[in-house]
Amino acid sequence: MKFLIAGAGGQLGRALQARVPAGSSVIAPPEADFDITDAARVADVVASSGATHLVNAAAYTAVDKAEADLEAARRINVDAVAALAVAARTAGLGFIHVSTDFVFDGTASSPYAPDAPTNPIGVYGETKRDGEIAAGADALIVRTAWVYAAAGNNFVKTMLRLMAERDEVRVVADQIGTPSHAAGLAGALWTLAGAKATGLHHWTDAGAASWYDFAVAIQEEAVALGLLARAVPVIPIRTADYPTPAQRPAYSVLDKTSSWAITGPARHWRAELRDCLATMKASS
Repeated sequence: MKFLIAGAGGQLGRALQARVPAGSSVIAPPEADFDITDAARVADVVASSGATHLVNAAAYTAVDKAEADLEAARRINVDAVAALAVAARTAGLGFIHVSTDFVFDGTASSPYAPDAPTNPIGVYGETKRDGEIAAGADALIVRTAWVYAAAGNNFVKTMLRLMAERDEVRVVADQIGTPSHAAGLAGALWTLAGAKATGLHHWTDAGAASWYDFAVAIQEEAVALGLLARAVPVIPIRTADYPTPAQRPAYSVLDKTSSWAITGPARHWRAELRDCLATMKASS
């Protein structure tokens, strides 16, 4: 199999390139050469790629900014997905698209199944839901959550910076989901693609946590590894204490039964966090 990756420079795109399965190869053009908002360019790149699959690892993910930037969010999360899907279908490529837990409203009290009704409560979630529709029923669509990696901008790196700079950090404790290490997600996507899976699936690391739980674990593991010289108080706060332009789901744990039947169960999020921080330590 030969995979063409859109969004190759992002944290998931880089993780996909680092874990290419034996016997497969990737084409990872830079954004300047593969502008997914240019439908004509997308069609040309896909048609001439010689790939068997197209993977969309690109997205507009600035959740708060999207509330005032609907046009840009829709251009990347909906219109570009439609162009990629059409190009893949026309050229006979399998299409793999990554979506988000933010398509749900967060009112559930047990993990969301792939066929649970969507009801996004913000522009980001709404555009990602519409992007799933644009991807089409013949695509492999994998929803994930709270993605982070050793490279790129993400919650883990933000917490490490704040914990090094401040005498305390305050973190929301009443939003529950599951962190997902990009490396594990990349491996799952390759396995699902190899199994010729299609339709909607969910994949995250195992377990559940609040952002506060996640922050506490980041500090504990980072101090143990020597990435942080000291521990500072991590103060739990309510969502109401930290108002943001966009609403976020209070509960967005995903039911991974269908994907794990193919990939096998994921590792617990804390074990994946430890591996990510060890990678950061080694690279520093």
